[in-house]
Amino acid sequence: MYNPPAFQENRLETLHAAIAAAPLANLIAYREGDGLLASPVPLMLDPEPAPFGTLIGHLARGNPLAAAEGAMALAIFMGPDAYITPSWYATKRATGRVVPTWNYVTLHAHGTLRFFDDPARLLALVRRLTERHEGQRAAPWAVGDAPADFIAGQLKGIVGFVLPIERLEGKWKMSQNRPEEDRAGVVEGLKAEGRADVAALIGPASQNRVP
Repeated sequence: MYNPPAFQENRLETLHAAIAAAPLANLIAYREGDGLLASPVPLMLDPEPAPFGTLIGHLARGNPLAAAEGAMALAIFMGPDAYITPSWYATKRATGRVVPTWNYVTLHAHGTLRFFDDPARLLALVRRLTERHEGQRAAPWAVGDAPADFIAGQLKGIVGFVLPIERLEGKWKMSQNRPEEDRAGVVEGLKAEGRADVAALIGPASQNRVP
């Protein structure tokens, strides 16, 4: 992706934390005869193998992506984002030479898709995904709450996959290219609109996220 140095985020722990915070990715792959295929998919991240780790998930058997064994794939994760009006900039009042923009966090994970349909491995995957999203609930649902024959039938309708990450790109576009007074105005404006989540990501104007 287009990623100027000021917006780049390369710290692995930050990238992994952002994936954990936004687990629903858009999975995109190319398959001969079908062209580009895409589906939103909830994913988990295993830290191995180093340095980037492996994404794990499953698809419906009927999904054309489920036949893309060995295809190069891209998983796109989106973090917090917000429209930025030039009315928040001090520069707008000083010169008027400003335009709107959008602030956002995004991560691109590249790798090769590998599928599996072993029932025991699929069951372990489904349990992990369920525990990941149910674990903090007051009354968490567990796979074991459903009849075993029902779960076995459901597993026949899916295939699991792994995407070992070969390249991981992070982009934190948070007004790093604006003067400090403009950035302060963006923080105030976002907070006034109830977007403290995005405002919290805006640091000093000199901040460069490349370590």
